[in-house]
Amino acid sequence: MEIAIIAHDGKKADMVQFLNKNTDLLQHVNIKLIATGTTGSKCEKAGFKVKKMLSGPLGGDAQIAARVAEGKTKMVLFFKDPMASHAHEVDINMLLRVCDVHNVPIATNEATAQLLLQAIELQS
Repeated sequence: MEIAIIAHDGKKADMVQFLNKNTDLLQHVNIKLIATGTTGSKCEKAGFKVKKMLSGPLGGDAQIAARVAEGKTKMVLFFKDPMASHAHEVDINMLLRVCDVHNVPIATNEATAQLLLQAIELQS
């Protein structure tokens, strides 16, 4: 199963901690991670194997949205920073819309992401 991981700058450390907390599940279920560029680099430094797309503001959100539309990405974990403004807000909204159109679960915070991973664990 391919899961996309994205995190705004203020949430990248939280994403790495979240992945570390869920390492056993991610490896047990054979999940493939894809990520926007900078988030992917941070996760690689923490020891995770990640296929990196472009940085979000440079088109990475759009690349992931395309994979959702193609049926390749089955879940998106996007740790948004609601306290900061983002120049590429249009791309973020496009990704959210594509997930809704294609009925792909998207978590925008850690609590929801944990629930989605727990659902995967129950199915395995």
